[in-house]
Amino acid sequence: MIIIGVDTGGTFTDFVYIEDGKVKIYKRLSTPSNPAEAVLDGIERISGGKQKNIVHGSTVATNAILERKGVKTALITNKGFEDIIEIGRQNREILYDLSYEKPKPVVPENLRYGIKGRLLFTGEVYENIDEEEIRDVLSNIMENDAESIALCLLFSYVNSEHEKKVEEIASEFNLPVSCSYKVLPEFREFERTSTTLLNAYVSPIMHRYITYLRDKLDKEDILRIMQSNGGSISSETAITESIRTILSGPAGGAVGAFEIAKSAGFDKIITFDMGGTSTDVSLMDGGLSYTYESKISGMPIKVPMIDINTVGAGGGSIAYLDKGGALRVGPESAGAEPGPICYGKGDKITVTDANLYLGRLIPDYFLGGNMKLAFEKLEKYFKELAQKINMDTVALAKGILEIANVNMERAIRVISVEKGFNPAEFTLVSFGGAGGLHAAFLAENLSIKTVLIPKNPGILSAFGMLMADVIKDYSHTIMLSEDEAEYPKIKEFFSPIMLQGENDMVFEGVNKENIVFEYFLDMRYKGQSHEITIPFNENFVETFHSFHEKLFGYKNDGKATEIVNIRLRCRGFLEKPELKHEPLGEAPIDESAVLEERDVYFDNTEPINTMIIDRDKLKPGNVFEGPAIVVEYTSTIVVPPRWCANVDKYGNLKLTQLSD
Repeated sequence: MIIIGVDTGGTFTDFVYIEDGKVKIYKRLSTPSNPAEAVLDGIERISGGKQKNIVHGSTVATNAILERKGVKTALITNKGFEDIIEIGRQNREILYDLSYEKPKPVVPENLRYGIKGRLLFTGEVYENIDEEEIRDVLSNIMENDAESIALCLLFSYVNSEHEKKVEEIASEFNLPVSCSYKVLPEFREFERTSTTLLNAYVSPIMHRYITYLRDKLDKEDILRIMQSNGGSISSETAITESIRTILSGPAGGAVGAFEIAKSAGFDKIITFDMGGTSTDVSLMDGGLSYTYESKISGMPIKVPMIDINTVGAGGGSIAYLDKGGALRVGPESAGAEPGPICYGKGDKITVTDANLYLGRLIPDYFLGGNMKLAFEKLEKYFKELAQKINMDTVALAKGILEIANVNMERAIRVISVEKGFNPAEFTLVSFGGAGGLHAAFLAENLSIKTVLIPKNPGILSAFGMLMADVIKDYSHTIMLSEDEAEYPKIKEFFSPIMLQGENDMVFEGVNKENIVFEYFLDMRYKGQSHEITIPFNENFVETFHSFHEKLFGYKNDGKATEIVNIRLRCRGFLEKPELKHEPLGEAPIDESAVLEERDVYFDNTEPINTMIIDRDKLKPGNVFEGPAIVVEYTSTIVVPPRWCANVDKYGNLKLTQLSD
């Protein structure tokens, strides 16, 4: 059997596979019109007819929401609550924009249905549902050609009886239903409705995509889908819980970066994943960081995700002049089609073009020499844009990169400085096809002294998928005040979801002896509007005070607390590829590793003579100083002047800033 990790990006689709115990890689341009084409083509090329175990990071659900290309979806809720998805919260996203308009819900007003039936907050039935009314509503939904239904009734997280009855009747109509008691059994009606609705909106799209893949694969092949929480699930589960795959690609990168950094001796890291379309960053202080409240396209999603901040800055980000004549970069991307100018089809300057123009990309060694870049096409477009803002072309290229760096630096500050962390105390782990071109410059701006760049950084997200366990997250609202919240009583609340978790893990193909449970509580001071998530232990109240002080700078030991939700993370351990290492050798690099020398522009007005180094010929223990350009199959790494590079025993390239 051949094990394959697949990551679909906006520009490239990446493959990492283990064959005969060896880790191998493959990279090809994505096919945006049908992402499955690139995935299947790559699998066919590398599998050679062998049985396949595939873990796939998919952007299908993400793109369906961002581009508003999900299926026609209906919403069923209680009478009088049809517009909750429109009303939302009173938070104003952009405070000072007088012309700001909230994003329109994905379900129009004529497809929102209110039905009779009401539960009290205790779960007691106040008014029964009317089965004939439900059948009339479902008939109307079918007449309106809706393909999917989101079902969210009041207090179904306490008592799911009414939702189960509607679900049962809907099965008579062969309509797929996303039920909030399954998707998100937590309080807060707007967030629960939004999450359930988005799941219904994208699940049929994922169903078609996964079914298409499965039909093209052999029957004995295994297909798993990466989740946003850093774990994988079966393709069958991904079809019904598609909302959990929203950030599957970036999550794979975060898992891979964490595992590699941990093996290299770094536990405080900031991950920097720069691809063709966007950049994803995440801060990890001893472990993966999670968030339980996210938004996509202005709509809340309340499922556990690795805490990743994304900004529209990548190698394909387009440079342009705004209405005021100022130079801007992104978020619009040239993507895979037509791509940057240097790919041969584009006509708009991108970040990749600027790197090539300054000599930081080497045309003959791009993708291991398999894709030659068209440097000669750049001059015309750079001259045209430079003349419009009265700059020379080199200054324009530098300006484009500086603006892109500022955009990415801002994203890192959001996850570090704005949350009370000093980025200078962390190591920047850089990956993605374009990360190595910018990592050292970003680190310098943020006073970060060390940059770690793994081998084959351009495909680390795909590698991370091979390192992922099977993970299922469960939650339930219990609303207990501190005087009711005794440790044994809370443990009892975990029992039914532990049983569910164990059964789900067995369905996912995990042996019972490989299952581990992790327990968490959402707690707050009484009177607070929002809660924080803490590990559950016998001293959970003291743990809450400690976490609150760390996050907000104060605690109130005398104030009563309450538990809002319990959370269970069920982790099923799978066999993973071993990170192999070699003994450290001599410091000087071999002469054969230096391919040539070229003039490259850095901070100076004139270009600097720079070594071009073949990373495949570097050995553990090698040390060299910049300026240097390190080329490899999946990426290009810039080692600027005043930086030193050394190769560790795992083959990682560690860049450190030299003191003046």
